[in-house]
Amino acid sequence: MPQKRTRCRNCTCRFTMLCAKCWKQHFINTNNLKTTIMKQQKTNLKYLWLIIPLIISYFAYKGYGFEYKAGVTISCLGLIAFSYWNKLKSSRNVLFVIAAFVFSIIGDWFLSHKGDSFIMFSAGIGFYFLAHAGYMVYALVNGRLKIGLAVFLLIAYLLLFAFVLYPAINDTLLLVVVFVYLLISCFAVAAAAGTRLPAFSKWAYFSGIVLILFSDTIIAFMEFTTYQDLNFLILPTYYAAHIVITFSLLYKANNKSS
Repeated sequence: MPQKRTRCRNCTCRFTMLCAKCWKQHFINTNNLKTTIMKQQKTNLKYLWLIIPLIISYFAYKGYGFEYKAGVTISCLGLIAFSYWNKLKSSRNVLFVIAAFVFSIIGDWFLSHKGDSFIMFSAGIGFYFLAHAGYMVYALVNGRLKIGLAVFLLIAYLLLFAFVLYPAINDTLLLVVVFVYLLISCFAVAAAAGTRLPAFSKWAYFSGIVLILFSDTIIAFMEFTTYQDLNFLILPTYYAAHIVITFSLLYKANNKSS
C-alpha cells in the first residue's frame, strides 16, 4: 500500500518535508539570521573602542599633562565622528554634542592654565557654559524638559548658591558667571532626563550630564570653600561623563537613526 504523502510543514502543498519554495525561504531566512548576527557582533566590537579614552583618562588622572586630559575628549570625539560619518544628514543634532566636547576641551585648557588669573578662570567657565548649552539643546531636540526635575535642581542649587557660594565670592562679575553657569547646568540635567532615545542611550546620556554636574559641584567647593575632601573625584567623574555620553551616542547610532 503506497505511503500517504503529507503536507509541507510550511505551506499547504503536498510534500513529505519542505517544498522547493519553502526550502528557498528557509535558506534566505538562515542567511538573514547569519547577517544579523554578524552585524551585531560588529556593533559590539565598536563599544570596545571606548577602552581608548578609558586608558587615556588613567594617564590624565595620574597627572601626565593637559594633552592627556584633552585626549580623553578628543578620542571620544573621534569615536562619535566615525560612528556618524555616513549618518550625519539624518543625525545633525549630534553636532551639538560634538560642539559641546570642543567647548569642553577649550574650557579645560583655560582652567588648566589659569593660575591666579580671574580672566582665565572666567573664560574657562564661559566655555563650559557653551558646552552645557550644547548638551541641553541636543537633549531638547531629542525630547523635552523635565519641569519637575528642573524645579527640584534649581531649588537645591539656588540654596547652595545663597548659603555657600554667595558669601564666599567677593567679585560681582564672578558671582554672575557662577550663577548663570549654575542655571544652565540644572536645565541641562533636566533636559537630559526628558530625552526620547533608546533606553540604554537615554540613561547613559542622563548619567553623563549628572556626572558633569557632580564634578562641577565639587569644583565649586574646591574653589570657593575650605571643603576639599571630595577633590579626588573631580577628574574621574569628568572623564567618566564624556565616556558614557559617547557610549550613548554610539548606541543611538547602532539602534536608531534620528
